[in-house]
Amino acid sequence: MTAIAILAALGFGAAAPAAEAAGYAPISGEGSSWAANAIDDWRANVRSAGMTVNFAPTGSVAGLTGYANGSDDFAASDVPYGIRGTTPGVPGRGFAYVPDVAGGTALMYNLTVGGQRFTNLKLSGPTIAGIFSGRITQWNDAKIKAENPGIALPSLKITPVVRSDGSGSTAQFTLWMAKRFPSSWSCGEVSFFTQCSRYDPTVQQAKSGDSGVAGFVAQAGNVGSIGYVEYSYALQSRYPVAKVLNQSGFYVLPTASNVAVALLKAKVNTDSSNPETYLTQNLDAVYTDADPRAYPISSYSYFVVPTALQNGFTTGKGTTLGAFVDYALCAGQQSAPTLGYSPLPINLVRAGLAQVKKIPGAVAKNIDIKRCNNPTFSSDGTNTLAVNALYPDLCDKAGAATTCTYGTPVHGSKSSSSQGQSDNNTVGNHTSGSTAGGATTTGSTTSGGTTPGVPKGGTPAAGGTSAGSGGTGAGTGGNATVTLLNPDGKTSCDQDTGQCTTIAASPVMVAADTTSAFSQWAVWIAVAALLLLVVAPPVLVMMNRKNH
Repeated sequence: MTAIAILAALGFGAAAPAAEAAGYAPISGEGSSWAANAIDDWRANVRSAGMTVNFAPTGSVAGLTGYANGSDDFAASDVPYGIRGTTPGVPGRGFAYVPDVAGGTALMYNLTVGGQRFTNLKLSGPTIAGIFSGRITQWNDAKIKAENPGIALPSLKITPVVRSDGSGSTAQFTLWMAKRFPSSWSCGEVSFFTQCSRYDPTVQQAKSGDSGVAGFVAQAGNVGSIGYVEYSYALQSRYPVAKVLNQSGFYVLPTASNVAVALLKAKVNTDSSNPETYLTQNLDAVYTDADPRAYPISSYSYFVVPTALQNGFTTGKGTTLGAFVDYALCAGQQSAPTLGYSPLPINLVRAGLAQVKKIPGAVAKNIDIKRCNNPTFSSDGTNTLAVNALYPDLCDKAGAATTCTYGTPVHGSKSSSSQGQSDNNTVGNHTSGSTAGGATTTGSTTSGGTTPGVPKGGTPAAGGTSAGSGGTGAGTGGNATVTLLNPDGKTSCDQDTGQCTTIAASPVMVAADTTSAFSQWAVWIAVAALLLLVVAPPVLVMMNRKNH
């Protein structure tokens, strides 16, 4: 008996499903570099389902323009069409916004104090606006020193690093400064930083894309630089980001949980009759959220998807795009905290899936929120990440003592503990005080959790595993790590503290249609191969005995 005959006897002789044989049509898009690390992660994951999704992180403005003129099948943008002086006008081509991922615009910096990398920088909004407007030019400026008492900040020129291209990151960053600190930031909301009257090429460095900004800051020779990027770029580069002062008077990091807390206050346009504004965001209440955990520069990004067969878009492409965006909204959100983003809450996922069904060719029967394994979802509709977010430590309260010891992290919205987030900011050597002769580094000591994803004594956070115990003077002690695997094998980062470790690759399989589920078919083939190894030898032996 041949191997083929054995396969047929076991029921695996049938041909592959017709849709699988046809495959998915390749699709292409461009746009947001702010969301690009998440999009690239999702693209890598769906390759195992036979999808080819091309994406170029050209910036939000280029993405919106490319979609409007028909050169792209979809776009990604951090800002919508039609913002005067910021983004292109609403296109004639039919479209819908689909929220894709949330995150925090972070202030990534490269600074040394006492010969060691400084990782506990605290900055208020007016100080940040002063830095990027060119009014605060030295790291030992009195305003920065006042927010970082006891730190021997160097007499060193500040090099602000900004975006050179049309950028949603720039638009979100400048909108926050314009809304909250107009006396310190006079340019208003702009997508091209270089068009701002405060831009001075002798003071600021302009780079293309979040990757360009992060790449400049992370160069060893660029000590003194600071730039705005999505938090994921800082985690990838293993460089710290500033703790930003919120409305409650705490300096906080742009962690997945802190972003989730802040975005509870986002106002979402719910007028589904107007596709030009439906699901767009108003962040005014996010900027002024009084929750001590809220990260003020929080927002979410969008996919721009077609709703009509125009500009060469076909139903075949629609099937691919529908399956890809469905994956991004559901299973894809699991990797968001690991990558440096925050998963979308259930209201945006539900509305987004309804938008996906408008894509011509999308397989509507497979788009079901009940299949979504999103780490923010809970049975009562609350946002799990927000409920279990760590409280900031009193050491991160504005006006805290010069010498302060970080305590054990505490989860949960009802806590009144004086201890909260430990001082873990991407890399070790956390400086929390100094003597007259220079900086003194102190690390926090916390125990690994006994419940998956939770520090000892905390509340469970979905999807995690506990980490090892105990910090050291180098600041490497930390909390439980939420190990949401990155298929590219880059890093696994604690969703609350940003502490990162290298991880191995772990591909994720996805199916867009039950009749074309490549991943399921691959599993059956693997099972068949295993059975062949087990069953074939004794069967062949028995046949040989009969023949003799």
